[in-house]
Amino acid sequence: MISFVAHMGPAGADGGPRGMIPRNPPIEGACAVPAENLTRVEAEERAALVSVTSYEVTLDLTTGPTTFASTTVVRFHASDGAQTFLDLIAPSVSEITLNGRALDPARSFADSRIALEHLAAENEVRVVAACAYTNTGEGLHRFVDPVDDEVYLYSQFEVADSRRVFAVFEQPDLKSVFTFTVTAPAHWTVVSNSPTPTPVPAGSAAVWSFAPTPVLSSYVTAIIAGPYARETGELTSADGRTIPLGVFCRASLARHLDSSNVLDVTRRGFAFYEKTFGRAYPYAKYDQVFVPEFNAGAMENAGAVTFRESYVFRAKVPESTIERRAITILHELAHMWFGDLVTMRWWNDLWLNESFAEYCSALAAAEATRWTTAWTTFSSMEKSWAYRQDQLPTTHPIVAEIRDLADVEVNFDGITYAKGASVLRQLVAWVGQEQFFAGVRAYFDKHAYGNTTLRDLLVELETASGRDLSDWSACWLEQAGVTLLRPAITTDADGVVTSFAVLQEVPAGNPVHRPHRLAIGGYDVVDARLERTVRIELDVDGARTEVPELVGRPRPDLVLVNDDDLAYAKVRLDEQSLATATAHLGSFPSPLPRTLVWAAAWDMTRDGEWAGRDFVDLVLGNLAHETDSSVRLVLLRQLDTTLDMYVAEEHRAATSAAAADRLWELSQSAAAGSDAQLQLVKAFSARATTPSQLDTVAELLDARRALDGLTIDTDLRWELLAALVAGGRAGTGEIDAALRDDATAMGQRQAAGVRAAIPTPQAKAAAWASMVDQDTLPNSLLEMSIGGFVDVHDRELLVPFVDRYFDSLEHVWATRGNDMAQDIAQGLYPAELAAHPGIDLLARTDAWLERLGDRQPGLRRMVVENRDGVRRALAAQE
Repeated sequence: MISFVAHMGPAGADGGPRGMIPRNPPIEGACAVPAENLTRVEAEERAALVSVTSYEVTLDLTTGPTTFASTTVVRFHASDGAQTFLDLIAPSVSEITLNGRALDPARSFADSRIALEHLAAENEVRVVAACAYTNTGEGLHRFVDPVDDEVYLYSQFEVADSRRVFAVFEQPDLKSVFTFTVTAPAHWTVVSNSPTPTPVPAGSAAVWSFAPTPVLSSYVTAIIAGPYARETGELTSADGRTIPLGVFCRASLARHLDSSNVLDVTRRGFAFYEKTFGRAYPYAKYDQVFVPEFNAGAMENAGAVTFRESYVFRAKVPESTIERRAITILHELAHMWFGDLVTMRWWNDLWLNESFAEYCSALAAAEATRWTTAWTTFSSMEKSWAYRQDQLPTTHPIVAEIRDLADVEVNFDGITYAKGASVLRQLVAWVGQEQFFAGVRAYFDKHAYGNTTLRDLLVELETASGRDLSDWSACWLEQAGVTLLRPAITTDADGVVTSFAVLQEVPAGNPVHRPHRLAIGGYDVVDARLERTVRIELDVDGARTEVPELVGRPRPDLVLVNDDDLAYAKVRLDEQSLATATAHLGSFPSPLPRTLVWAAAWDMTRDGEWAGRDFVDLVLGNLAHETDSSVRLVLLRQLDTTLDMYVAEEHRAATSAAAADRLWELSQSAAAGSDAQLQLVKAFSARATTPSQLDTVAELLDARRALDGLTIDTDLRWELLAALVAGGRAGTGEIDAALRDDATAMGQRQAAGVRAAIPTPQAKAAAWASMVDQDTLPNSLLEMSIGGFVDVHDRELLVPFVDRYFDSLEHVWATRGNDMAQDIAQGLYPAELAAHPGIDLLARTDAWLERLGDRQPGLRRMVVENRDGVRRALAAQE
């Protein structure tokens, strides 16, 4: 599963997303009530008793708009005389039969569990239930397309939501074979893990009887149903099989579906992974379905991957978004082997699934697609996410303690995905890529269709590489925190290096000196370009590592510790290197070293070692030279965060206005029709606040002003309108007119966000009521509304909601689904008021945390992280 890296929202208090949780992700909290929880101990006890033979799941999707009929037959072995339970979340259960004996649902079904007593060695349970559709992106999500009133369904089962659709032993190590039979309207398409069969007519409906799946964990099974449009293709697998390929989306979006690009990336990924993993694709077909109102970026259902629908581009998007879609496609495809074929035994090894897929998707993109600079994107996006997460007070080891399902939900985060992938990349550099994948191939051969722990993988890597990885695991996987590396350089009067060392600084809370395999690059200005004139690769360990290879050489103009970005560590530039970088940042011959300099400058700003206005000047002075679309996107988000949070209150308005003026200048000078032009215009409109800036936005929207090559398409029109609404230049009438012109699901989402941005107390109160006081907004409208609500020029508009935020949190956490509760808890935290006169946000947060105590640890974690963003912002402003 992938989330944050696939769809990052607006910047939050310290550079993280606003209004969308990074699965922390995909982004989910410990808001499951105890009755719906499952502990690791319970799972281990159940796995010791039960071995599942098969599931037969029959679903009738024609019974109405709120519930569907679900019949499950489970066959399993058990210890004779034992007792255990099945998992099910359903409004009602009408029948439970155990080994031919009828059980009373009123007595046997409670708190999401079906009690099973007096088991035999061989057992069969039949459960008939009415299960509920959701509009939260969990279980079986139901969506009605406003364009044609057609209904679209899709399942989302990770972590523990297959129990919302059928009765199941809901844990990853109780794998089994699943046979799905689905009744649905005859004009629909139904997709599952097995190839779609020819439907059999049944009156006005039809019945799809799918062949049994291979052995799977329940969380990667899938049901997707509705009148989806489909594009097809095929490829030849490494074992000679023809693998059918399908790409699906809603019928009203079909004209925008770029299936040729999706299939091209897919074919390249197949070829790369089958060769690298030494094993053919393990399933019979590969469908990719773009679904509405999806919480995450994508989900690795075996042979039936679901993707966030925003990856169907109905308007021009930056190249960074197209690259992100490719990375997401490759990430989910890697899961077919690592995650689906071989699955973690329990959720404490979730990180390994996600980190492996993250690492492999970047590797595959760099080596098998046109995105040859994918490691630059990885450094800019994923690693910055990891560094941010790893400096929070809630950081945790990569191998986290997962006591129950509630712990899983809050550990879909930057540690699970990005830090784990970064550490794997360093491990590959240490043991060698050939040896690493030799171990991976042995791992697949030994454990195909089974469940494993981290140790099972390490055993194979140790055998293949000849290295003992126990110390590496203890140091990197079992300890939290990110270290900082600084160069310590002395020179003589002639500029010759007399000593060179790398200093490793460790965080106070996690004082662990780790070994790093890294490169040190020396760059000199040659003909107005920064050329690398020296590269030393070495192991860095301890507080100080001497680098004698650089002694006696002329000091380079710029020294870059962790050149090529092999290590997981923050780095600093010495004073001379920072001056050289500032003057010549655009002159690097490749984007990766430039990105590492950007990252060092950003870390210095976040850590309060460099003034926010200096970072603003660096970005605005060098952004025109940035050639990488994803890096440009990240820089613009960091610019937003710096202007909103890190520049001191007394300088913020003037600095922000000057920055918007500069963004408009850059927009006008960018190449006509270029990616840079599009990103800069979007960034300018989002920051437009002065009368003249809003005049420019209005003129662009009304076609009274034009830029060569810039098309004001539907999505850009909404962004320009949002800027005018936030600035008080447009209101309800203009929003209604725009929605009439774009009467689509995306139009509804855009309108919800723009309405929430109307800068009046009444509009903010109405938006708050719809998001928090009521529980009717679908997940996608909630996400957009949060973004609009916090988009204010006058922060006084948010002051009345400080108390309302804290007063509502526990109720929201207890009554909303995981994703929506997290969106509210993070997205509506009033970080914008960090330094607002009369609001002591840190004190207000501390008082709430003290009252909360140890209740709701997942909620506590989120608010603690919010607080840390404000603490960091105040320190940076000082």
